[in-house]
Amino acid sequence: MTIADRWLLPDGMDEVLPPQASRMEELRRTLLDLYHGWGYDQVMPPPIEFLDSLLTGTGTDLDLQTFKLTDQLTGRMMGASADVTPQVARMDAHSLRREGPVRLCYCTNVLRAKADQYQGGRSPVQVGVELFGHAGLEADSEIIHLALTSLAASGAREIHLALGHIGIYRSLVEAAKLNHDQERALFNALALKSPGALADQVSASISDPALATMFNALNELHGDVRVLHQARDVFAGAPVSVKTALDELDALYQGVLANFEVDLYVDLAELRGYEYHTGMMFAAYVPGYGQALAKGGRYDDTGRAFGRARPATGFSMDLKQLASLNQASAEKGAIWAPSQTDEALILAIAKLRAQGERVVQALPGQRTGPAEHGCDRRLEFIDGRWQPTTLAQETRA
Repeated sequence: MTIADRWLLPDGMDEVLPPQASRMEELRRTLLDLYHGWGYDQVMPPPIEFLDSLLTGTGTDLDLQTFKLTDQLTGRMMGASADVTPQVARMDAHSLRREGPVRLCYCTNVLRAKADQYQGGRSPVQVGVELFGHAGLEADSEIIHLALTSLAASGAREIHLALGHIGIYRSLVEAAKLNHDQERALFNALALKSPGALADQVSASISDPALATMFNALNELHGDVRVLHQARDVFAGAPVSVKTALDELDALYQGVLANFEVDLYVDLAELRGYEYHTGMMFAAYVPGYGQALAKGGRYDDTGRAFGRARPATGFSMDLKQLASLNQASAEKGAIWAPSQTDEALILAIAKLRAQGERVVQALPGQRTGPAEHGCDRRLEFIDGRWQPTTLAQETRA
């Protein structure tokens, strides 16, 4: 093994260095304080759980993303958390068992077996909120508003919000009485965003002409709020649940417009998280980032496997991505102190640190100076006391 092999990191795993680490910690505190102000209680899930609970109700996608290992104490399979949401759902259903709406938030490291187009790197710091116990539109609205507020607090500008509702597709599938293979083939065709592939599968699987027309129209139903008006005509003969979903999307759309300056987009054929989501879904993007910075939606009844089915809605983000939005605020400067040890200097340094200042004291024989340690001021003994003075520009250059 060469020296280079010793410091190479696995693909998708990254370390966080100064000043990015400082920015992440600053942002972590900002977001958790924000969620506290909205009534969300912080939880800290374990990094590893038994697979039986970790993957409950999440479908195959999360299974493929989960690092697996054997517990040497019990022989049972365990997994490293790749998504905090199922863990928080377990906490609500089993560990807390509170009555009424429960608001929980978190910020923790997760590990993923592979990176994909939605999830970015393999070692995100996942931050997010979950709201349990309320099935109404008000809960979904709160989650979307809090997600957009979180992005704004992180420095995001020119936010593009995509809205969808998995309930529309689910209702059409139920009305068409498709078997598992037919449903999977139709799902794959729709995910390709190919009208031709979709038309072929609809023709092969759906005999009802009205339902066939509705399925074929899904690929075209994306754009601004006019899509919702168009969808009402397309789905005029659809089950009542489809019309309810359109009403919910319309209300959410109008609520966002009334409170935020964002570009809104509706996509009724978005099926990301199909095995997981049960209602509205959203994803927020900003220019320059290939993945959504925030994504979430409704995922009712995930707690059923833990003995307590509950309505649930929430969102999550990657703190590493968020911290890259506004890196300027991470560094606030520091004060350079000499390596002397007289009592007056020690007291002056302690007082400045108690006031929140960053003070870097030189060590005996140290060759680096203030510039290398990010200092913009220096402690000097003036008029009988130690006091900070601004470093000359050429000294810091």
